[in-house]
Amino acid sequence: MLTSELEYKTIKPDPSISYFVESFWSINNSSDTGKEIIVLPDGRIDVFFTCSSTEPFHIVILGLETEPTKVVFPPHRIIFAISFKLLAIEYLLDMPIADIINQAKRLPDNFWGFSQNDMFDFDAFCSKANKKISELLKVDIDNRKQQLFDLIYSSNGSMTVKELSEKVFWSSRQINRYFNQQFGLTLKCYCNILRFRASFQQIKEGKLFPEQNFSDQAHFIKEVKKLAGVIPKELSKNKDDRFIQFLTLPLK
Repeated sequence: MLTSELEYKTIKPDPSISYFVESFWSINNSSDTGKEIIVLPDGRIDVFFTCSSTEPFHIVILGLETEPTKVVFPPHRIIFAISFKLLAIEYLLDMPIADIINQAKRLPDNFWGFSQNDMFDFDAFCSKANKKISELLKVDIDNRKQQLFDLIYSSNGSMTVKELSEKVFWSSRQINRYFNQQFGLTLKCYCNILRFRASFQQIKEGKLFPEQNFSDQAHFIKEVKKLAGVIPKELSKNKDDRFIQFLTLPLK
């Protein structure tokens, strides 16, 4: 997908690892100028593999975001990324991310055996990542956690903490302790982010009213402004194509 200065591509993971990986994606700025973009909270954990003409190859993990982040995507930079679902933190990456809310942390340059040589072919990168992740998945998931995340994702965060607690027979206090220790935020905060993300398509289509179980129009506007920095109407216009996640949504 070509969006003005940026070229974006996404590939779904093998079904065998889809419980932990949402997608692989790449973004490339092959132009001579930087592109200002705003990244919105979307409930994913991203590991970025970055290569450019001005800095050495490096790998970082980005924690959950609770606010919009404005960055300038430099010229002649390419990023390959793996977007993880939350259970990957405990069962695949084995590294709590509570201390990097709205931040990034550098990973070893040889993380999972990747190097700058893997940045020339995105399809080959995805095949290598699929294989590596499949090799690492050896541990059975706690049944309560599996049920909890099934409900969270299938409902796009619309279920209350009380409802989720009752469904999985796990106290809300224990769930919130788990979320705070592993991810750095409460379950309610995470569900709000997922519900916000589920509204992206409708907002892009100009449907500026709640469809994702917001209590009313005022609540919808308040939550969107809190997480996007702007009201739904401005978000839908996406002036200068600055909201990067909106560029990747399909047109209907």
